[in-house]
Order: sequence, then structure tokens, then C-alpha cells
Amino acid sequence: MRWIPFLAVFLYVYIEISIFIQVAHVLGVLMTLILVIFTSVIGMSLVRNQGFKNFLLMQQKMAAGESPAAEMIKSVSLIIAGLLLLLPGFFTDFLGLLLLLPPVQKTFDAEVAAAFTFFPDAGRRV
Repeated sequence: MRWIPFLAVFLYVYIEISIFIQVAHVLGVLMTLILVIFTSVIGMSLVRNQGFKNFLLMQQKMAAGESPAAEMIKSVSLIIAGLLLLLPGFFTDFLGLLLLLPPVQKTFDAEVAAAFTFFPDAGRRV
């Protein structure tokens, strides 16, 4: 079991290098590096804009006396997408952009919400 993290890191590096070599073979090394930087900048811009909109929606819900829990969970997926987009490489950029798609984000948010629901009746008083 101790080898699983090592295997995961090895597979990640192998996938990233393989994709980078294939793209560099087609486009050239300089163009590939520019593309990696460009996708990271564009992805971070998307995450920043969506995060700002999400923050405003949380403020509106709190001002209306409603729970901003859904927006907080959505923030988790935005942070993970942002981290994936910050990592150099096409595979992580693909995963980060995939996580920004609304259907994928809804599924991910539902899984995160289910994982954080330890005590569903903890807030109720009898």
C-alpha cells in the first residue's frame, strides 16, 4: 500500500511528459511551451471570474438570511480546478477545465457535499 502514492505520481509524470512530447513533436517545443503558459493564464482567469461571481452570490445569500453552503461547496471545486490549472501540463489543464464544466461541477459538488455530511441531524434541536 505504500507504493500507491509513488505509482500515482509516476503515472502523472509519465502522462504529462508523453502528452508534452507528442504536442511538441507536432507544434514544436517553443509553441508547446507558449501553449502551456497560455492555457494556464486563460484557465486562471476563468477560475478568478467564476470565483468572484460565486463570492458575490454567497454574500447575497447571507444577506438574505439563507445558507451559502452550496456556494461554499462550489468554491471547493473552483479551488481544485484552479490548482489543476496552475500545474504545468496538458493533462492537468484538461482536468481543470473539465472541472469547470457545469455538469461535471454539479456531480463533483454533490460528491463533496455527501462526503461532508457526517451528521445530517446535528443542527436540529428537540
